[in-house]
Amino acid sequence: MRRTVVGVLAVVTLAVTGCASMDSGLTAQKPLYDRLGGKPAITAVVDDFVANVAADSRINQRFANANIPRLKTMLVDQICEATGGPCKYTGHSMIESHKGMNIKDGEFTALVEDLVKSLDKFKVPAQEKNELLTALGGMKPQIVGR
Repeated sequence: MRRTVVGVLAVVTLAVTGCASMDSGLTAQKPLYDRLGGKPAITAVVDDFVANVAADSRINQRFANANIPRLKTMLVDQICEATGGPCKYTGHSMIESHKGMNIKDGEFTALVEDLVKSLDKFKVPAQEKNELLTALGGMKPQIVGR
């Protein structure tokens, strides 16, 4: 159970961390945290994303024993911190979180699709959405098959 929760947190956080470190050439660009709308917006997307995952028969069994309120809180804090916000997260690394989980390509794809569904619902601008999805795609080798 803990490894599943931490695994999801690590997937999204490292994706967002990668996005936060990307530079589109605009030196005065606001941190991704601000561009996403801060903690209230991150919380809304996380709530919706976790609901999407819970309803997704392709991956919801991975979360059957998860403490969902705790998952949401940890995920919000992790994304908040990773995108340049004031929160702190002290979870495990991406590789450590997925070790022994044997995540399949289809499960990774399902998680990304569930995130896209939430980002689209909240009309996250294309630039921020693309940054997040590009970084997430780049993390696939650290997640799948571990």
